[in-house]
Amino acid sequence: MTSETTKRHPWHLVEPSPWPAVGTVAAMCMALGGVWYMHEGIIWGFLVGVMLLLFTFWGWWNDVVSEAESGDDHTPPVQRGLRVGVVLFIVSEVMFFVAFFWAFFHSSVPALNLVAPETWPPAGIVPLDPWSVPFLNTLILLSSGATVTYAHEAVCAGNRRMILIGIALTVILAIAFLGLQIYEYGQATFGFTDGIYPTTFYMATGFHGFHVFVGTCFLIVCFFRAQAGHFKPDHHVGFEAAAWYWHFVDVVWLFLFVWVYWWATPSTPAG
Repeated sequence: MTSETTKRHPWHLVEPSPWPAVGTVAAMCMALGGVWYMHEGIIWGFLVGVMLLLFTFWGWWNDVVSEAESGDDHTPPVQRGLRVGVVLFIVSEVMFFVAFFWAFFHSSVPALNLVAPETWPPAGIVPLDPWSVPFLNTLILLSSGATVTYAHEAVCAGNRRMILIGIALTVILAIAFLGLQIYEYGQATFGFTDGIYPTTFYMATGFHGFHVFVGTCFLIVCFFRAQAGHFKPDHHVGFEAAAWYWHFVDVVWLFLFVWVYWWATPSTPAG
């Protein structure tokens, strides 16, 4: 390597990538295809966008993993920048759920909405029992937070076997959570369009379930990366991002359980 090409700084200057452009095309296909489908058109445009988006994910993440394993790109300053990026992303996700909670309280608390119903949920809506499936799911998700923390500690200790066990247990608990949530939706006596309570309920819990699904995919990727020996005590930003994201999902669920499930009982007056 000549002096002209020697890297004289700790930063990672990325190579030109096709993935931002491909991802933009995928998002456009999904948007236009979705609108077309909702206007009684075919769904193929939307599905093409989904497949193209999944291809973008695979290609882009593969490039990032390759950069992480190259040894020269993800230097300590770059890792700090990646961590800050993950934190800012999670903050944006927090605000995403704040919007749903704002809609929920705006519709249920008379002090925030003069036309709020006298009781919450509104008359005719029978909410789910918070101490059945929702409480079981709370225990499952809190347990998954403990197992992912266990895996993180194993990463810091350099124990690959314990890393794999911790991640595998977390994924199993996550799949159990999603299965129970699907079962819970099947037991609900109200539909999405049956009023403001069902709308806010399904939007908040449904998007949380989607985040659990995304986090599960993230952890599955981390499992195979751990199996390949990618994570080291001083170099595991990819797993840290997955663990932080998972803890965010845990905390959001606690708020959902307390307010959307437990607080919203037939005997609870609005406000």
